Order: sequence, then C-alpha cells, then structure tokens
Amino acid sequence: MDLLSSGRCAPMRISYNWLADLVEEIPVVDALADLLTHAGLEVEAVERLGQGLEKIVVGQVLSKEPVQGSDKLHLCQVDAGTGAPLSIVCGASNYEVGDKVPTALVGATLPGGLRIEARKLRGLDSAGMLCSASELGLADEVDGLLLLDPGLPVGRSIVQALALDDVILTLNATPNRPDWLSHVGVARELVALTGTRLRLPSASPEESGAEASSLISIEIRRPDLCGRYAARVAEGVHVGPSPRWLQARLEACGVRPLGNVVDVTNYVLLETGHPLHAFDLDKIGGARIVVRAAEAEERLVTLDGKERRLAGDDLLIADGSRGLVLAGVMGGAHAEVGVGTSRVMIESAYFDPASVRRSSKRHGLHTESSHRFERGADIGAVEYALDRAAQLIQELAGGSIRRGRVDVHPAPRESKSVRLRHSRLEALLGVSIDVERSRRILESLGFVAAASGEGELRFEVPTFRTDVSREVDLIEEVARIHGYGEIPAALPGASASPAIRSQGERVLERLRGALRAAGLDEVINLSFGDRADFAALMSGGAPGETAPPGSDASKIAGGAGAAPAAGAAASPAAGGAERAVSTQADRLLHGFDDAFLPIKNPLSGALGVMRPTLLAGLLKNAAFNRNRQVERLRLYEEGKVFRPMPGKDSPISEAWHLAGLLDGSRHPASWASDAAATDFFDLKGVVEGALAAVGITAIWEAGDAPCLHPRSAARISAGGRVLGQLGELHPRVAAAFDLPSAVFVFEVSLDAIVQAAQLVPHYAGVPRFPAVLRDLAAVVPKDVPAERLREVLMGPAGEGLVEGAELFDVYQGPQLGEDRKNLAFAIRYRASDRTLKDDEVQRIHQALVDALVREVGAELRA
Repeated sequence: MDLLSSGRCAPMRISYNWLADLVEEIPVVDALADLLTHAGLEVEAVERLGQGLEKIVVGQVLSKEPVQGSDKLHLCQVDAGTGAPLSIVCGASNYEVGDKVPTALVGATLPGGLRIEARKLRGLDSAGMLCSASELGLADEVDGLLLLDPGLPVGRSIVQALALDDVILTLNATPNRPDWLSHVGVARELVALTGTRLRLPSASPEESGAEASSLISIEIRRPDLCGRYAARVAEGVHVGPSPRWLQARLEACGVRPLGNVVDVTNYVLLETGHPLHAFDLDKIGGARIVVRAAEAEERLVTLDGKERRLAGDDLLIADGSRGLVLAGVMGGAHAEVGVGTSRVMIESAYFDPASVRRSSKRHGLHTESSHRFERGADIGAVEYALDRAAQLIQELAGGSIRRGRVDVHPAPRESKSVRLRHSRLEALLGVSIDVERSRRILESLGFVAAASGEGELRFEVPTFRTDVSREVDLIEEVARIHGYGEIPAALPGASASPAIRSQGERVLERLRGALRAAGLDEVINLSFGDRADFAALMSGGAPGETAPPGSDASKIAGGAGAAPAAGAAASPAAGGAERAVSTQADRLLHGFDDAFLPIKNPLSGALGVMRPTLLAGLLKNAAFNRNRQVERLRLYEEGKVFRPMPGKDSPISEAWHLAGLLDGSRHPASWASDAAATDFFDLKGVVEGALAAVGITAIWEAGDAPCLHPRSAARISAGGRVLGQLGELHPRVAAAFDLPSAVFVFEVSLDAIVQAAQLVPHYAGVPRFPAVLRDLAAVVPKDVPAERLREVLMGPAGEGLVEGAELFDVYQGPQLGEDRKNLAFAIRYRASDRTLKDDEVQRIHQALVDALVREVGAELRA
C-alpha cells in the first residue's frame, strides 16, 4: 500500500525508541532535539506519546448485563487489577465477556480533557470508563472499544501494553536531503554529531527452494527512467495482523497498520528511506514484470480505488498484459496483496526523480513513496532495503524466501569522488580545522577516504548523498558537524572603494523612501498568478469611456498640467516636439488582449500564467486583509511583469513596474481627526510625492483603463513618456476581488521613470529684482486641457520673462455654454537683470493673450 501524504514538503516523524535501536548511545530527548537543530535538521516539535495515560490499564470484562430502560447501556464488572472488580456502565456494543479493553480508572484524564470520576448513570454506580482508540488519542473517530491482545496481563499500564512509551521528533528535512527522510539517515547524522556507533538492522533472510529468477522475470524498457529494478520472492506467507511492536512504530510515525506484509514495506520505508512495493505474485500475468512507458489513454485503477488515465510519459510497472503500478507513486488494485495471498514478490527499485514528480503532479497523488523518489532515492539502498523487507516478512508472515534476487541494473553508476583541500576549507570558513578532524567527520557521515595528495584529501561520495558533488559541499558538511557556533565571528575586510549604484537602484531607493513616508507598506507577491484574476482586470470597464463632467478625472483634465482626454488628438507641445509613447507604457493598465504567458508546468491551476500586471497581487493582498478585519490598507510592490511579444526578436517582454493601493480611511482612527475616507486626491498626492522625489514633474490627463472607474481614471506622463495610470478601481473589478468600492490604485513603468528621472537638483540664486503678478482668464473649448494653455504661456511669446503660470480657477456654467470652460491663470513676470516696467509687462501680457487666441482659440474674459 502506498500511503498518501500532504502535498507540501512533509515533516518526518522520528521515533526516539526506534532511533535508540540504531545507535549505541543516544542523548536525552531535549539534548537530541537541540543537537539536530543546530546541525541543520530542524526539530519542529517534540511529542511524548502516552503522556496523560498513566491511570489507564488493561481491564478484563467479567460480566455484561443490560441496563433496564436503555437500548445501548450495559453494566459491566471489570477486573482492572485493583482488587475487587469495578462496576462500569458502558454504551459500546462490540465487546463480549472475557475481552480485554483499556480501562480508565477514577482520577484519570483522557487526552481530550475528560476527567474520569465515580458517578451514577441511570441510577447505577460507575467507577471508571472503558475506552475506544479515539478516546485514547490513538485514532480518528471509530465505533466501539479498543479490543486488546488476550495475552496481556490484567492491570498493566496501557502505555506499556500498547508500546506507547515513546517520544516523537517532528523533523523538517530540507528537499536536498532525502537521506534525512528515514530513521537510518537521522541515526547516521547522530553518529557524526556524537561520535557513537551506528547499528544497522540485519538484512539476511534465510533462503531456500528455487531460484527467484525461475519464478519471475524483469524487463526494463525505459532505463532512462528506471535505473534499477530488483525483486525477491516469498512463498507460503500468511497475511494477517502485524505484532503490536510494529503497529506501534507505524502509528507513532503517522502510518496506519494494514497487515503484516504491507506493514513491513512501510516499516522498511520509514527505517531506510527506500520505498518498496509488495505484489501478489499469483496476480502477475505471465510471472513477468515489464517497466515501460504507459500507452496513450491507458487506464490504471490505483489502490485508492480511482481509475487513472495515463499519459505517454508516465512510467508504468506492468505484467505481460496490463499495468500494475504507477512507478514510484502508487500501486494498482490488480496485484494488491490481500488476505488470500500466499506468494509475494517484493519490489525495490530506483526511478528518475523528474519522472516521478511529473506523474505525481499530473495525477494529484503525493505519497510517501513519491515524496522520496522525487527528491532522489538512494540507488545503492535497493539491495539492502529488499533484503531487510524479505527478512521481516519471513519473521512476521512465515513462509520461505526463494534463493537470490532478480536484479536488473542496466547502467551501474560510477561512484563520485570529490577532493577537499585544507587551504580551501580554511579560506571559506575562516577557521583552522585539523585535517584529521575533517577526515573523521566526513567518514562518520559515510564518505570514504581515498588516495590523497599533499594538503588535500579525496573522498568517495556515498550513493545516499545525492546533494554532494563539489568541494564546497564537503566543506559545508565539515562546518555543520564541527558546529557553526564553534566558528568565531569576524568582520570581513572592507573594500576601500564604495559600491557604484546604477541609476535604477538610486531611483528605486528614493521612490521606496517616498512611499514609506506616505505610509505605504511593501509587499512581495509571486511572479505568476490566476488567468481569471488578470481577465477580471482586463474586462473591468468599457475602454474609451470618458470622464463625466464634475468627476475627479474631468477636474484633472481641466486642471494644471492636463492633456487631452482619451480619444482626443493630442496637441503638439511647444517647439513641435511630438509625444513619444512606448508600447509597453501605453498599454499599461489597458486590456491585455488575452495575451498571457502560460506556464508549462504550473504549481497549480490558479498559478498558470506569468503576471502582466502587479495589480492583481495587490488586490488579492487587500482582499486577504479585508477578510481578516484589516480595513485600512496602504500597499505598494515593485517587480517584473511579463507579456508575449509575437513577431519580435524576443518572444517575451519583461518590464519593471511599480504599483500601489490605498483602501479605507485617510488617517487611522483618532480622537483628534475624523475618519475621512480615502479619495482620488490622496492617491494622486502619494504618486506626485514619489515622482517629485526623483525630480519628475508629471503631466496628468484623463485615462481610459478598463480596470479603473471612468470618473477618476488618469494617465501620468513626463518628459514625453507615458509613465502609467491611476484612479479608483472599477466597481465590477472590486466585486470580482471581493473588495468594497472606493479602492484606489496606481501602476507605473519604472523603466520609463528611470529614463525621466532628474536625480541631481538644479538650484538658482535668490531673485534680485521683484516679480510682477498678473491674472489672465480665458474661455476655451472644454476638451482643451489646461496644460496646453500653460505651454503657450510659458512659450516664446513671453520673451523669456514669464517665470511661472499657475492655474488657480476652473469654471463651467450655462453662461459660457455647454461645451466651454473658463481657466484662470496667475502669471508671474520677472527679469534677472532689471526691474520690469508696467508698459513692458503690459506689452508681453497682450502678446500672450494674442497667442492664446491664435493657437488654442481662446477668448479673453474680463
């Protein structure tokens, strides 16, 4: 049976008693946990089995009488070894007189917190409780009492009777160390740390009868996916329950006992780390095993009862006519060992990690076997694990082990040899470790010292250390066992020349500082996500919608620095320079054309495409926090976004973006201020402040991003480049992400910002001569942005004497007409070498009025 485990890198449960059997001396539990953790094998938890079960004993039912007026209750007389029999009322029905069951005495506290007291039930005295496995914390909810071995003595502690006197260490084995997924692997680590000796269990079955090769044949058709396949044959076995000691060890490690033969394969997996599988030999067609790729649309019913449709790159263990096992993942139902099985074939093999990982992921099966094969099982353990299982089956299920193994090993691997230079070890660790000490450490870990030259050693790498291939790997092992705490702390030598940071790094540093100062927190999301999330952003609103009159966006369009509304032709800037808009920035926050970059092997269906925008991640962050009652959020993220570029030299576009989100009240709740809601201008202020930190004065215009509400969508540009867009999230998009209305977002191109940034400020002296201030009000068509007027006022008609032109009023009303608006500017005139005279200012002021009439069709308003 192949046991299902969780999909993540599951922690390994290690039995302290089991570990003590494998080493000559073992530290006490707490010292052991510290020792392993400091060596890199993190102990996540320590669980003491049997704790709290001290007053629960083996009891024998002497009599069982129905309780009058009840359909379920019985009054039992129970011998619990306390002298006189105990009267106990019990509601279970699966026991008879003479059975031995766990008996909780008065004063006992069960794992669930229930304290046992003497009490009356239906008017009858009850002095104790007869327990089920679930009530003892040994199993999930089950019906009936736990029936014990009839040979157990009455009055014995249930902890001793069920072999529960153990401690479980939950270890978090890193993916590069599959050897830690076993008791032998942890014992080997302990030997290196303490200097004790390893006691490997016996693996020498008594052989008799015919050669195994005469009973089964093996053919490997895909040696690239199956590097070795070995088998032994046991005949005359009797399938039945395992002895209690074996069941207890499996249960302690989270494995449910299923019967002696299958239990042995699971026991050896937990002991050696090498997965095994047991077949009913009589169900293998033609007494033949074929390791092959699955055929197209081939089906296999796995042990979980589900029919799997296989793919061409699934590796299959088959007989002459049908598939039997999804290699390295889960067995099939056709050749399953059952009660009637008498002849067993035991499989021990090595499968390619990538192949097992593909099949496991494709079929949604993450088993204890696949968990180990995916990380790289030990091809050198095939023989030992097979012999160990054969010996245990012989001891626990009877029968005989046929002579020899059938072992097909198409291309035996040469052992790896890695050198270790003492000078290199000292240079990397900054500490001198004796050469002999280094050799002893590595040999205790299973490395074999080979011929060496002066100042260096050479080691043969054991097959279970799939992570070691370089000299630095050996140095890491020496440092780990020597103890990181034994390496003195020392500051490295500092370079005299400072690091030179790029323009992009300096721009990002200033932007981050400005955003943090505005109260935004940085988040980091994955670079891939759910296609549905991006599609929701893409379809949020109707592209091309313009802002209605009176909206925030229309105020921007009429405000300082505005440009034409979406869909309107942009007027050329002063001097005839055309606005250069990059394709990437122009599409920022617009539709994504269903042009997503799919991931060929996604972690899950919800993470199937590379992100074309940062906003989806921020919105999911906001929804996550909102669902946990965090109602004021100010977030930002910077990172790469990805889009396909068909027909280009590079098929993928990677752009560097910055995005942010404001949600909730403007300020935290306080007695000193009202909890005013965040609005568009809060967001605009945040973005303006960030851009000002890198020397950019932005131009604002009405935008048309489909994910933004038309009333406040705005486009940002500077230096002839579109930087991005901002505004209120469209209500339909907000609903798609389970967010309320009035969520404000922005996303800008960092690549464009870096190009437009002016990090070195320009200073001018304090003016020596006074300025002359004049106001100018002009009536223009409402689709003419204020920025166009400002360009004219700051242009050549001012003869270089216009120091500034600031918009201070916008008016629209019936007096002007439906399609017209009044823009009022405060103009500041100043000369650097003289005091301006009234007639000179009046002449230039009139020239500006004439330029406005001529270039934008303005009417001067008194």
